[in-house]
Amino acid sequence: MEFLLELLTEELPASHIRSAREQLESGFRRELDEARIEVRSLRTLATPRRLIVTGDLAEGQEDREEIVTGPPLAIAKAPDGSLTPAGKGFARSQGVDESLLGPVRTPKGEYLGFTRRAKGTPTAEILAAAVPRVLGSLAFPKLMRWAESPLRFSRPIHGLLCVFGGAPVAASFAGFQAGDETVGHRIAAPGRIKAADFASYRQALAQSSVIIDPEERRRMILDQIEAALAPVKARVYPDPGLLDDLTLNVECPLVIFGAFPESFLSLPLEVLSTAMREGQKLFSVVRDKKQLPYFLGVADAPADAKGLIRRGNERVLRARLEDARFFWDQDRKVPLADRAEGLESVLFQEKLGTYEDKTQRLKKIVGYLCDRLGAAGEREAAVEAASLCKADLLTEMVKEFSGLQGRMGGLYAKAEGLPPAVHQAIYEHYQPVGLDDASPSTTAGALLSIADKMDSIVGGIGVGLQVSGSSDPFGLRRNAHGVCKVVLDRKLRFSFPLFLDRILAVYGDRLTLARPEVKAACLDFFAGRLRFILEKKGWRYDLVNAALGPGIDQILDVQARVEALDALKSSPQFEPFILMVKRINNILKGLPAAKVNADLFVEKEERELASTLSIVGSNAQPMIARGDFARAQGIIFKLQPVLNTFFEKVLVMAEDKKIRQNRLGLLQSISKMLLGIADYSQVVVEGERTAKPKGGR
Repeated sequence: MEFLLELLTEELPASHIRSAREQLESGFRRELDEARIEVRSLRTLATPRRLIVTGDLAEGQEDREEIVTGPPLAIAKAPDGSLTPAGKGFARSQGVDESLLGPVRTPKGEYLGFTRRAKGTPTAEILAAAVPRVLGSLAFPKLMRWAESPLRFSRPIHGLLCVFGGAPVAASFAGFQAGDETVGHRIAAPGRIKAADFASYRQALAQSSVIIDPEERRRMILDQIEAALAPVKARVYPDPGLLDDLTLNVECPLVIFGAFPESFLSLPLEVLSTAMREGQKLFSVVRDKKQLPYFLGVADAPADAKGLIRRGNERVLRARLEDARFFWDQDRKVPLADRAEGLESVLFQEKLGTYEDKTQRLKKIVGYLCDRLGAAGEREAAVEAASLCKADLLTEMVKEFSGLQGRMGGLYAKAEGLPPAVHQAIYEHYQPVGLDDASPSTTAGALLSIADKMDSIVGGIGVGLQVSGSSDPFGLRRNAHGVCKVVLDRKLRFSFPLFLDRILAVYGDRLTLARPEVKAACLDFFAGRLRFILEKKGWRYDLVNAALGPGIDQILDVQARVEALDALKSSPQFEPFILMVKRINNILKGLPAAKVNADLFVEKEERELASTLSIVGSNAQPMIARGDFARAQGIIFKLQPVLNTFFEKVLVMAEDKKIRQNRLGLLQSISKMLLGIADYSQVVVEGERTAKPKGGR
């Protein structure tokens, strides 16, 4: 049967809508699952004023049989089998005929009891209780109270529609009793609408200028954009985030095509697009990567017949662009190098100092990276970019449009005539801002990006800033994702632990936590971020765990390890090899380190194993060192037949202590070499069984 819920509110921010949709679906699925209600389908929809849940649910719980027990059988029945007063009292209290009572075996013994058929609860009753619980559990970044209501919610609530099987559900929330009515578009068609099912609800709202499906609204926006730009043969400046927000900000999307004076085209494209986006959520219009004197906006209205919305946007945008042009002209009067001197008065973080302190650290960190990566030719440009990259924080343009920091510095540096390597590194050093964002295109930009993000991460962890759940006020997770993405995209090979040592040395005594503690916390933090990134790319969790097992001396190696494991997981050799490795680990578990002495080999099989290990190791180690784990893994597979013979013929746990220790040392050498490639014990093998060596082997 069909379930339909709508919570009517004042306009919700796009971020709150996204969060609420996820919470609503998981909340109702959890409630219905716990109540044993079959969910045939369930989905959430939303507009800025409506949170909507619809689905196909079973009519109610299935009837089930339950066993009801009373007193112990020894008390409930006399020796002749008749019921005692206790047994008769149990029958009366349960309203059941005495003939239906009988013995029931339980772990505690035999009791008098009977089987009763329990009728399932109707879904409507379950929903009546579940709706206020799910709605009341919704969490938002910011909550508010209104009027005299004690409820804290994202925005004031104006109504509740809840129907199941065409009839209103007896649910209530925030003082509203659920009904089968809602209202249309707030301005275009505010009248009341009656809806007994999803189809009539959707159709009636569409007729009242409300499109409830975000994907349908997105298609409408894109179709209208295409139609508006066809005459000028242009396209919008790509901005997926803005499109997502606008889709959730309107109930009835109307694309507005407007213009601004061509004199503003002297401003950089980045300035024009940001001024449009941050102030009025407008799209820039471009052709061949050049701004045209047009913009596109999305209004929440069925039409703009008199052009009032268009003219209003044009008037406001013209004023904003006048400000931007003023900032552009005034900011360029002060060179970045002179402006950077003021960074000593701008606080970066209370315990980590000013942006001048950060700039001095960045120069040292990026210089170290250039040296370690053999980028001596980039060193001068990278260090100069590091000295200037934060100067634009003091410009009027960035104060007005904070999203331009970094990029604005690059544009000003270019206007000053600084070398391309310098101004491009400054422009790119905040990239990537997310896993879907592009990494810097230049080496200097990539290394400065890593240096900037790592300085923030080590500093934040070093003064005890905590990252938990959705709380990450210093953006440490975002910065760590950016570091990993740059390293993986550009295939940069450098020792990550040594890099951490260098950053800790640059910080000196400023950090409040001990260096070993900070280093360990950073390594653990990055292991978690790499696990998230690799699993998001689609690799199996156990292969990711195996790739992380050897540690993250080289960030690049972690992905190379998981790629090698993934490539070979379907090989007929892979599963037997994994089981063999786990067998070795089981034998060695908890044992102290042992040395290998070739003079103590007794059996030819152990001599052959040692010889094969030496050959395999000498071939595999150079491959491991350069991160070629796929080939190294293929080489070590050659150990398997020799290991099989060894386990068949040789007793590892020999009575002679020296021989036993020598054989254990041989297995430890194999285990150590394997761990250089991956922690194979983390790999889950279908139908795997823990292999125990025969006779203690």
